[in-house]
Amino acid sequence: MPSRERWIKLLGLGTIIGVAASGALVARAARPRRDYERWEITERLHRRYDEARERLEVAEGGVWGAE
Repeated sequence: MPSRERWIKLLGLGTIIGVAASGALVARAARPRRDYERWEITERLHRRYDEARERLEVAEGGVWGAE
């Protein structure tokens, strides 16, 4: 059976690895939010909404040339 000191070292190593992994996940999750300014996100959402409305209007109009 491993000695008490060895268990303490393993526990400390596990803690360090856990903290590093958590920090990496937090940094990865925060990165996309920092890539865009608030006004850029708003502009993109408005553009996507307008494109979706145009596609809906085309779809509601039926298939072109099928009259």
